[in-house]
Amino acid sequence: MSGNLRLHGFNNLTSSLSFNIYDICYAKTEEQREAYIDYIDELYNAERLTQILKDVTNIIGAHVLNIARQDYEPHGASVTILIAEHELDETDANQTVPGPGPLPQAVVGHLDKSHVTVHSYPESHPDNGISTFRLDIDVSTCGMISPLKALNYLIHSFDSDIVTTDYRVRGFTRDVNGRKLFIDHDITSIQDYLAQDTKHAYQMIDVNVYQENMFHTKMLLKDFDLDNYLFGTSRRDLTFEEARDIETRLRNEMLEIFYSRNLE
Repeated sequence: MSGNLRLHGFNNLTSSLSFNIYDICYAKTEEQREAYIDYIDELYNAERLTQILKDVTNIIGAHVLNIARQDYEPHGASVTILIAEHELDETDANQTVPGPGPLPQAVVGHLDKSHVTVHSYPESHPDNGISTFRLDIDVSTCGMISPLKALNYLIHSFDSDIVTTDYRVRGFTRDVNGRKLFIDHDITSIQDYLAQDTKHAYQMIDVNVYQENMFHTKMLLKDFDLDNYLFGTSRRDLTFEEARDIETRLRNEMLEIFYSRNLE
């Protein structure tokens, strides 16, 4: 809805923004596959993911109360952040909350009225050399803060080949005249809130259910440079036939993830 809305009391709408972000590469040998997993594990360790969650907290206008984080062996990390919509005094800020259980590759942030979660899923295929890294991010808020403010920051924080994004608004609030409001701003697609460079870089498809305030956008990176997908080797080390075979495997992997179905 355009303009500022005058609401009656607290905003009871719950807005949820969810991402599945994928990075894909080709790692031929077992040693290269293990090195790729180690690289991903170091790149997206608890410290970096904590900073990303703190940045998201700032962007959406919330405040950090407490942070607990843990890296796991052999892989994975877990972080819990409690945040509030408003600034709290020192007594409140010293409150602590238990962290999540030891889930592998997990980052979780809790808000006082909602939550932020991140989970990572690195994996590799021992036969065809394809390795993937998936990062799931959920930002769910209520009150006056909106997760859409963090949309472009999160997309630009990762080198993603594929991004699947969902946005849903649940519940209702009321204006000062008592009229129910089931959504608090204009939206026809998640694409409405994407930066122009993102729109140019990705092929996109939408599946939206407007009457349920549910919006779904899939994004597939347009540019394909084989050297960007080879881990531990380069295009010049491959024969023409090897490069063509690897590119076919990578493209098939990307399309299967993008369309959520097997092509063969």
